[in-house]
Amino acid sequence: MPELRKDPVVGRWVIISTERGRRPSDFVPEPVQPRATNCVFCAGSEDKTPPEILAGRRAGSPANGPGWTYRVIPNKFPALRVEGELEPTGEGLFDRMNGVGAHEVVIETPDHHASLATLSPDAVADVLLAFRERVLDLKKDARLQYILVFKNHGEAAGASLEHPHSQLIATPIIPIMVTEELAGSAQYYEMKERCVWCDIIRQERRAGRRVISESSGFVALAPFAPRFPCETWILPTRHRSAFEESDVDELRGLAEHLGDFLRRMNRVLKDPPFNFMLHTAPLHDGALDHFHWHLEIIPKLTKVAGFEWGSGFFINPVPPEEAAAALRAGTA
Repeated sequence: MPELRKDPVVGRWVIISTERGRRPSDFVPEPVQPRATNCVFCAGSEDKTPPEILAGRRAGSPANGPGWTYRVIPNKFPALRVEGELEPTGEGLFDRMNGVGAHEVVIETPDHHASLATLSPDAVADVLLAFRERVLDLKKDARLQYILVFKNHGEAAGASLEHPHSQLIATPIIPIMVTEELAGSAQYYEMKERCVWCDIIRQERRAGRRVISESSGFVALAPFAPRFPCETWILPTRHRSAFEESDVDELRGLAEHLGDFLRRMNRVLKDPPFNFMLHTAPLHDGALDHFHWHLEIIPKLTKVAGFEWGSGFFINPVPPEEAAAALRAGTA
């Protein structure tokens, strides 16, 4: 029988449709079409990208040339641009402002055929540290309110280039999905004087049914009310509201945990396309007792259609308990 489940943070309801029941291993990704080999993100093509903002380099290797382990560059076709002033204006009941922000690309490795699942923990940690360094730098800009770090892996997940990369977009407003999480978390804290995310971690660790893995100060779990099959959250077990407050050791722990989870996911789901999104506290809010930063990983296994778009309900054919069990085992 289908089941309605309510997310305890934002109050969003999802439908767990067991009558449509499918095992996690039943989702077969569409065949990947071959891409052109002249990749602008590969080593040796540095002149085809905007100049790097940040890079990990061998000693003595010149900027914007070979010899790097990761590079951060401005997006050549940015959604928002750093130049200009916000200049908010009104048009009747409509509000608008200039598209001020920042849009950057993190090229995770010079190896076209590698991935965060195959890179060494040190290499993944360098990528995470690059995220942190860019957030800390952009945080100095008073015009910016939020930075979303995200990754599109695979064409079906929105990646226009298959070379391993992730992105960050800094915006002058807080995105609605983060606003909902902040409001739901604050409401819970007002009622119970506890962080809802910390309570979720405690309860899930006790029950164990939806915990996928735990190591190095992080836990991966299938949320109680997932919107999508095999949706997974990775959270620090220690309360922390802002990702950029994480120290080097913590991010090295996250690198190990993230790599382990992605390898499990790839074994179970046959290397699916996926998205991940980093939800963290707004840039200028300081430490928040009620919010807990987290990484959301969503394999692209189903399509969102008219009912979901029109109602806000998500129909998920895989109960999270079954998804967690499959990902825990790491076998199809």
